[in-house]
Amino acid sequence: MTYVRPIPLADATRPEGALPLAGGPLFFDRVEILERGRPPVVLPAAELDAATLAPLTAPRPPVAGLAMDRPQIMGILNVTPDSFSDGGRFAALPEALAQAQALVAAGADILDIGGESTRPGAVEVEPAEEIRRTAPVIEMLRGQGIAVPVSIDTRKAPVAEAALKAGADLVNDVAALTWDAGLAAVAATREAPVCLMHAQGTPQTMQADPRYDDVLLDVYDWLAERIRAAEAAGIPRARIVTDPGIGFGKTLEHNLALLRRLSLFHGLGCPILLGASRKRFIGTLAGEPLADRRMAGSVAVALAGAAQGAQILRVHDVRETRQALILWQAITREAAETAAERRQA
Repeated sequence: MTYVRPIPLADATRPEGALPLAGGPLFFDRVEILERGRPPVVLPAAELDAATLAPLTAPRPPVAGLAMDRPQIMGILNVTPDSFSDGGRFAALPEALAQAQALVAAGADILDIGGESTRPGAVEVEPAEEIRRTAPVIEMLRGQGIAVPVSIDTRKAPVAEAALKAGADLVNDVAALTWDAGLAAVAATREAPVCLMHAQGTPQTMQADPRYDDVLLDVYDWLAERIRAAEAAGIPRARIVTDPGIGFGKTLEHNLALLRRLSLFHGLGCPILLGASRKRFIGTLAGEPLADRRMAGSVAVALAGAAQGAQILRVHDVRETRQALILWQAITREAAETAAERRQA
């Protein structure tokens, strides 16, 4: 099987013949052809047929009301006692509401609310307890007039059902609809978009010597299969987001391999969510053992994801990521405008 990775241009410049990347602000004029057991080959994008180019260039429909033609920031709100970075800080309702308001004020385009930690070694939470932690927060947010989209971070159908009734807009499932057979039906019936994330193993086992034949292509194939399963369950591709699952059953080398060629996943025809904020590999590379001191590294990874066309950046540090994106976009836009002026001169 052949895989095609668009190679995004370093800025928003659009040379003659360049194509839009997934309908977003970036362009590409070359692609990398990948095959198992063979070295990559780089070709001009113009040499590909229309059917091959279609999923790489087609604009993505809005997700939960958010346009997918630019990077959107998903602010993380863990209402758990044991999440790896901020466990216990927002477990009580007043603190959770205050943090949600702070994330929105800082520039979050969507909130991701989770009531079960999925860090390595985390213990499973009963659905009733997960509902108790999450549904009241969503209800209160809506009651206070906070209208930004809300994602429920869960593997379980009853939790998703309760959250959607409370006002959530999207289901973010780290198990990609494999943990609870009923979750796909909930999303399909309620016409809710879903994020399908790749993970090898469960939180209890995923970091116990994860292995792949080729991590990039293995994750791609697995997500392609999960997209087909979701479609068979009544969830159209227009309501599906994909996430390669950085840190979920991956070594440092696996994570870097996925990040370096993240744009491959545009070939699935769905928006890409990148969730790498404060994760262990950042601390390993940067020599920072404390998760809440990995903001700078997290912003660097988020910008690298945006440069590969990722449409949703899931982060703890919303204000800092927003500021970095504004500067990155201004710089690349200026480069594009300068190049356009030179072509017209």
